[in-house]
Amino acid sequence: MNFNNQQIIPAARTVKQFDEILNSRFEYIVLLEVHISLLMSIKREADRNGKKLIIHADLIHGLKTDNFAADFLCNDIRPAGIISTRSNMLIKAKARGIIAIQRVFLIDTIALEKSFSMIESAKPDYIELLPGIIPSMISEVHQRTKIPVITGGLVRTAESIEEALSAGAVAITTSNKNLWENFQKYC
Repeated sequence: MNFNNQQIIPAARTVKQFDEILNSRFEYIVLLEVHISLLMSIKREADRNGKKLIIHADLIHGLKTDNFAADFLCNDIRPAGIISTRSNMLIKAKARGIIAIQRVFLIDTIALEKSFSMIESAKPDYIELLPGIIPSMISEVHQRTKIPVITGGLVRTAESIEEALSAGAVAITTSNKNLWENFQKYC
């Protein structure tokens, strides 16, 4: 499974950006920062427009990342995918047949090694590496984990996208509208 070959996954930071993505050709979309009270209506709107919603659980305002939140997202909202740095979120998502994406921040070697331990525990479907402008790390993480890699964060140019894809990323998440429009060929 690799997002039906969609290599650019637009990430909406606002409801306005979400509305703009609804009119695009992209099937998969990431929801970053909204209030918990909007989740149900956003999910319904995504479904109505044939979009598969991936929710970044750690960034939803008013939602903790505890087991109750994981149950709420998995049972009540039922997105196509959940992105989180928290193993409990990802384990519950996988158990419910929801795409589980482990977000990993490339800060230093110690943080990376801790992330590998979490990845081993959660066994996510994908790993999202941030920042997405370090192509050499894409192949290293994929080789070590055997899990497909998505990358995002600070991806601002077409060259960064091409480098990440050439390094083995299966997709790039970005909230940069210009990149969505210029890379619709990747959906």
